[in-house]
Amino acid sequence: MHSSLLTGSAAEVVRLATSLRLSLATAESLTAGMVCAALGAVPGASAVLQGGAVTYQNEIKVGVLGVDPVGLAATGAVHADVARQMADGARRVFGADLAVSTTGAAGPEPHGGKPVGTVFVALASAAGTTVEEYLFDGDRETVRALACGAALDQVAAVLRAQDPGNKI
Repeated sequence: MHSSLLTGSAAEVVRLATSLRLSLATAESLTAGMVCAALGAVPGASAVLQGGAVTYQNEIKVGVLGVDPVGLAATGAVHADVARQMADGARRVFGADLAVSTTGAAGPEPHGGKPVGTVFVALASAAGTTVEEYLFDGDRETVRALACGAALDQVAAVLRAQDPGNKI
């Protein structure tokens, strides 16, 4: 995904969150802070961005975000339940209205039996937590950029649905 597309998606998220007076947080594994950085690069992000956690190591997922260590050991980090718990944990830790998480196998090798390009993106809010699974094609940099774009797009879609100005 081209950086200008990420910038546009991040700007839309910040604009909508500001309009709706909703706060945001991130929890990232394979994207290693790319989602939070994209949001933070948008002027005015400080009005909505609470913070982000880069939880590359499983011990940090458990210690910072409260991911269940038994489940994590059983499923591995590249799993829908882990993404869900990461998003829920970020929402709790940062006191945010919405939190998005990313976990996956960026490559060059598969991770925990999951093929390269497998990505889970979760979005937690007061309404609950949803998880989407993706299988992206490309090298490590491409998979990470596409995961970042998917995370921003998921947040934007939820915010657009809540924005009275976007009702058809």
